[in-house]
Amino acid sequence: MHHFLRAQDIKLLPAYAGHSSAFTRCAVVDAAAGSVHMGVGLCALEAGGSIDTHLHSFEESFYVLEGEPTLILDGRGYPLVPGACGLIPIGVPHAWAGSGANSKAGTSRWIDMLAPQPRLPGAVADTFFIGPAGAYQRMELDIRDPRSRHLFRMAESDIVLDNLKLGAGVNAPSVSASMSTALLAYSGIALKMLVDQRLDAQLSSMFMVEYQPGGVAQPHDHPMEESYIILDGEVDAVADGERYTLRVGDVFWTGVGCTHAFYNTSGRTVRWLETQSPQLPARHGYRFDRDWDYLREKLAAEAAAKS
Repeated sequence: MHHFLRAQDIKLLPAYAGHSSAFTRCAVVDAAAGSVHMGVGLCALEAGGSIDTHLHSFEESFYVLEGEPTLILDGRGYPLVPGACGLIPIGVPHAWAGSGANSKAGTSRWIDMLAPQPRLPGAVADTFFIGPAGAYQRMELDIRDPRSRHLFRMAESDIVLDNLKLGAGVNAPSVSASMSTALLAYSGIALKMLVDQRLDAQLSSMFMVEYQPGGVAQPHDHPMEESYIILDGEVDAVADGERYTLRVGDVFWTGVGCTHAFYNTSGRTVRWLETQSPQLPARHGYRFDRDWDYLREKLAAEAAAKS
């Protein structure tokens, strides 16, 4: 019910043959890992490279790790930078362009999240190519512009706990304020939503998680799958009774019903990008073992009192 992939075992290979140039990808979570709901990949597009205009029968979300790729969407080309993220809805044509051939940005890398899970090779097609990207209007990403409704960018300050102090940033919001864009902090854990229904995602979500030293998520499970890609630091993870130490670049996945937990015993902050599919339900999204252990003990005490 879980999957662990070391960074050194991730091998990017050419993808979208005949419809791309200098583009590579590695599926890090898919059916081979045991997943039935998601496809997660690490993508790379060299400077001067491109992916032709295409559309999918699944929704695609992404998070830029490095470089300056351009996403061509709705006739506009958005130059992106690390921290940029967004959603490409089902059936919406889009294309990608690498940074300029002479750009100092070099190769662009991003994580993609696909839901529902793409079909296996040889099955009914779920990606449809239209042709090379045509002319487009270059538009800087402005997350307060309604035309950028599917896009977002996480600034480093967005997940810094010190910024939760009263009055921090209230005079200069980077995006329209709501609980969906707030920083959630609990038990030494900070969570920043990136892609969810706010950006029109229907089948999945993507968010950033940061654990302070000593941060703990006690054993629990979910009615959905989760993936975790470590971006900084290291953390101990337990799944189905097995313990792992996750480091930068490692990938972890837990299936529906997999009991898992995280313990930051490293003495430093750890950060990862997390995805979920299906989306978290309004209620009963987390089932903590401790809550049901408490009930079992309480019932036993009540039974003993009656005897």
